[in-house]
Amino acid sequence: MEPIQNATVYIVDDDAGVRDALAWLLRSRRLPSESFDCAEAFDARISGNFSVQSPSCVLLDVRMGALSGLAMFDKLIDYGLQPTLPVIFLTGHADVPTVVATVKRGAFDFCEKPFSDNALVDRIEQALQHSASALAQHNTASGLQARLDGLTDRERDVMRLVVGGLPNKLVADQLDISVRTVEVHRARVFDKMGVKSAVELANLLRDLA
Repeated sequence: MEPIQNATVYIVDDDAGVRDALAWLLRSRRLPSESFDCAEAFDARISGNFSVQSPSCVLLDVRMGALSGLAMFDKLIDYGLQPTLPVIFLTGHADVPTVVATVKRGAFDFCEKPFSDNALVDRIEQALQHSASALAQHNTASGLQARLDGLTDRERDVMRLVVGGLPNKLVADQLDISVRTVEVHRARVFDKMGVKSAVELANLLRDLA
């Protein structure tokens, strides 16, 4: 698998030896990384106005200091960084049942220590692919929302009824405007939303839901 362009892997582990080994492994696979010696330091990096701009994932140790990996994962959810910033937990055998439950809540995967280099890198690359897909979906939704924001209130009214399947005459009756005015607003809605039919517009709006 070819490395994803502009990818970043965040390593969060309080063991310097593990951080160094992971950073070396990632460099050998041409994957840039940033390392943090505790969840608090990583939290400081991503809190505030941070947003995922390119494919990224987190290698997150479960047991650390005051802020555990599991608590850090909860923060990632609160920050709205899932699923664009998928998490692979690094865990000991005793932590596995707890981490499996966290995976069911949206974590990407877990890797039990000591881990296989090849298996871990495979999962990291898959997590980065997952991040890239989530980013593309997010960007599409953001662009669609921007187009919706560009509609006037009247255009929104017309769009709602058109998507509901009403012909121009019934739209005009419901809004107490002329059919010609409905046609003008309908054409503007289609133009602003980049569609050619009511069916295409309905499908577009369904993707945003």
